[in-house]
Amino acid sequence: MGQQATRIEKKRQPILRFWKDSTLAFLKVARRTPGFSLLDFIHGYVYLRWLYLYIGVGTGEYKLAKWIRPVANIIGKLFISSNGDPANKPTMAETYHGKVVPLEAAKQLIMVQESIELTNLEQIIPFKTARDIILMHPDHIAVVDCPCRVSRSEPCMPLDVCIVIGEPFASLIIENHPERSRWITSQEAEKILEAEHARGHVHHAYFKDAMLGRFYAICNCCSCCCGAMQAVRNGSPMIISSGYVCQLDQDLCIACDVCMDSCQFGAIYTEAGKLVIDDQTCMGCGVCVSVCPVNAMSLVIDPLKPAPLEINQLMQDKLLEEYI
Repeated sequence: MGQQATRIEKKRQPILRFWKDSTLAFLKVARRTPGFSLLDFIHGYVYLRWLYLYIGVGTGEYKLAKWIRPVANIIGKLFISSNGDPANKPTMAETYHGKVVPLEAAKQLIMVQESIELTNLEQIIPFKTARDIILMHPDHIAVVDCPCRVSRSEPCMPLDVCIVIGEPFASLIIENHPERSRWITSQEAEKILEAEHARGHVHHAYFKDAMLGRFYAICNCCSCCCGAMQAVRNGSPMIISSGYVCQLDQDLCIACDVCMDSCQFGAIYTEAGKLVIDDQTCMGCGVCVSVCPVNAMSLVIDPLKPAPLEINQLMQDKLLEEYI
């Protein structure tokens, strides 16, 4: 009996070795996630396992993208759930999205020290398929070379600016892309955010259906490399506002155009010799506020846009609800 059990165990071992520990952990969490199907798991695995090919095809920069994209779009339709109603079937762009977060809000996300579960965030993250913040082991943080920048022939530098937070995502990145990723502390992540902000780049909190329908990463994006910002320019709503809009004090403004040159979204322009901010185009990233030499700009909440993603406030609100 003992020898038979040993033979059975030996047969199982090669199967188990085929899957990395992080993949098995991802599968385990996926099975506990309501509504997460086998196709969703396959989509998520393909996305993280072949991240650079996936994004390279998505941005059109991969050499064979024009042949692969039609096939990928067909397969993608199989992955996206419509809950039985074709009318509710979202597009691919609606399954992968970013919410702009100003620097301080981005810092809050990488400083979380305890596992949290925040759902029903439609007023902040009004996406159909991915809008939860569920952080498991949020102190597990990995930085990985930005796949959008890697896909470009002349990318912005540095490359290692995409921050993956929590499990099972961080370990999936580390195990599948060891040559392009590394473990970092929250303090190191903060330095990356500050350095990218100083370069004029924008912080996006990313959500994806195949990433268990939740938040999983902060990317530091520039309009010249970022595939999601490129999609927005082409009319796909892959990025939404921070909930803030830039407000300009015309009495302080010296019309130096520094803010206009720094705006990644092209929301600032001149009219009759004065600077004008297009509230509809402004995403409330705060880059212009930081570069203004006379402090003529500030961020204010825009009640017409989704509420800001302030993780500390959300955690306090949840504690208050549980206490009451």
